[in-house]
Amino acid sequence: MRTKINAQPNQSLIDGITTLQALASSPEPIGCRELARQLDSDPTKINRLLKTLAYLGIARQTANRKYTAGPGMHVLAAQSLFASGLIRRALPELEQLRRYGHTVAMGVLWNDSVSYLFHAPPGIEASRGLGRIGLLPATTSGIGIALLAELEDADVRELYEGRDIPMFPDGIDSLLAKLSEVRALGYARVHVADERDHHIVSVSMGDPVHAGIAMSGWIPEGATAPLVEALREAAQRIGE
Repeated sequence: MRTKINAQPNQSLIDGITTLQALASSPEPIGCRELARQLDSDPTKINRLLKTLAYLGIARQTANRKYTAGPGMHVLAAQSLFASGLIRRALPELEQLRRYGHTVAMGVLWNDSVSYLFHAPPGIEASRGLGRIGLLPATTSGIGIALLAELEDADVRELYEGRDIPMFPDGIDSLLAKLSEVRALGYARVHVADERDHHIVSVSMGDPVHAGIAMSGWIPEGATAPLVEALREAAQRIGE
């Protein structure tokens, strides 16, 4: 699922997209130095990148000289979702999955994070499930675990090298063991031991894989198989 690069990567492009992603995920306008600290980067370089993004209309500067998403960023987001057809194909299928009475979600993996394109608990309108949750660590998400399992172990090791792994305090080997289990089963079942004490059941979708869908809630072990089957059927139809 992870593209291998044959030529030398363009570091300037990587820096620009990293800055763009950090700006897009910031819940409030952010200053140049603060963003540079987040990215552990040179403030002069980040300032130049932000000014370039503002010139293009992808970012905009507020009255207090901080930066936030500009109209160009919203245009890119809308164009990509419309052109891919993913949301258009997925919404009817995700709505059908809500009949099981669980939270229904769809998301994509980027590096070590999952972005939820759709996340709808029981009782809310389906339209309110669009874009209601931002980025989450992939290892805290059933969709994230299902999509990480599509990577080679070496890629996962590289992704988390020298870092703490949320929900896997024992480190990379425990995460890789979980991913091996997911590959063997063909789906992810994740226990989230928070105040809700719930489970997430998730499958990946696409050929090649590019997204995942999930249901979460109080899901006993015996109820897993029919939910997995429903998720697989929905994933197949979304991918057609």
